[in-house]
Amino acid sequence: MVKVNVTNNESVEDNKKNGSMEEMATEPDKLESGKEDEKEPPLEEMSKTELLEKIKEVSESADKNFDLYMRCQADIENMKKRFQKEKESFIKYSNETLIKQLLTVVDNLEKAVIYSEDENSFAALKEGIELTLKGLSDTLKKSGVEEIKASGELFDPNIHEAVFQEEDNTKKPGTIIQEIQKGYLLNKRLIRPSLVSVSKSKD
Repeated sequence: MVKVNVTNNESVEDNKKNGSMEEMATEPDKLESGKEDEKEPPLEEMSKTELLEKIKEVSESADKNFDLYMRCQADIENMKKRFQKEKESFIKYSNETLIKQLLTVVDNLEKAVIYSEDENSFAALKEGIELTLKGLSDTLKKSGVEEIKASGELFDPNIHEAVFQEEDNTKKPGTIIQEIQKGYLLNKRLIRPSLVSVSKSKD
């Protein structure tokens, strides 16, 4: 009577499967080792021909990188020159809009001079000067210029300059009594302080 050892047969099958699994697991390692074999050998192990080929390859790469560097440098220099030219042009013509607006004022002043030659045109001359002054003030306002309030205001050393003091007990000490010369701000920055007289109390 023949006995079949099922357990042994299963063990044999398992061993076969495990063997095939181990072979599959080692295949990537073989592939990796194959890749490593494809890598260039160290310079010390290269033949004269391989070294010459390597030198040629490195030299070509260096020439290519140097050419790219020189092109980039040339582009940068061109950009600098272009920006400098644009900057100079901007500075040169930055006040073009203001000048155009002031030309109208010049036209009105020229007309006022012509009117002044006529002895009977005093009223017209006065009106022309007033219109010219208004046009000039409007032009300055459009450019960010504004007058500093002075008369009746408290003295502010940041925007006012006291020329002299006057005794006046009817006003609070430090009050501006008279504006001698108008002050102006340009875009909220002081460009000329107001010249004023300031009140002080009697001793």
